[in-house]
Amino acid sequence: MINLIPKEERKNITTDFYSRLAVLFLSVVSFCILVAFILMLPSYFVSSVKNSTIDARLEAQKQEPLPTLDQTILASIQNTNNELNLVEQSQKNEFPLSLKVITAIVLNKRPDIKITQILYEDDATTGKKISINGTAPSREVLLLFREALENDPNFKSVNLPISNFVKETNIQFYLSLIPS
Repeated sequence: MINLIPKEERKNITTDFYSRLAVLFLSVVSFCILVAFILMLPSYFVSSVKNSTIDARLEAQKQEPLPTLDQTILASIQNTNNELNLVEQSQKNEFPLSLKVITAIVLNKRPDIKITQILYEDDATTGKKISINGTAPSREVLLLFREALENDPNFKSVNLPISNFVKETNIQFYLSLIPS
């Protein structure tokens, strides 16, 4: 088919088409924005009215005097505060038997020694003390365990009574440690 429209005229028609398309697109977008704005107005007004009523209620509550607390409530609050202070004080004075001390005992323990009990004592007269009960297969193994604990910097002193050495094998021992 032969195109009878000159190039200049064809260029003008194409430009006019795109400009009309742009105007139509902008018109549709502006119409959609206008419709959305109109549809949002009622919800805006409702929320602004609710906001103003809530603000008015809040101001009215601020103007009301606070109710006075009766004696039973005040006594209950005071009692709770005293109990909380007692718990806090007991936790401050507590000696935590730390993982470091237990780890030191377990690491120094020989594989053939069986520990049956670890006790912690905190006495006002004797101070802090850790007691270990267990069984050892021989005197030599028990002495090696005691020497290992004495060489550990986590303990000030290690007390192994002589009565533990009465038997030669399967010794039920008692050992007391003072942590550093």
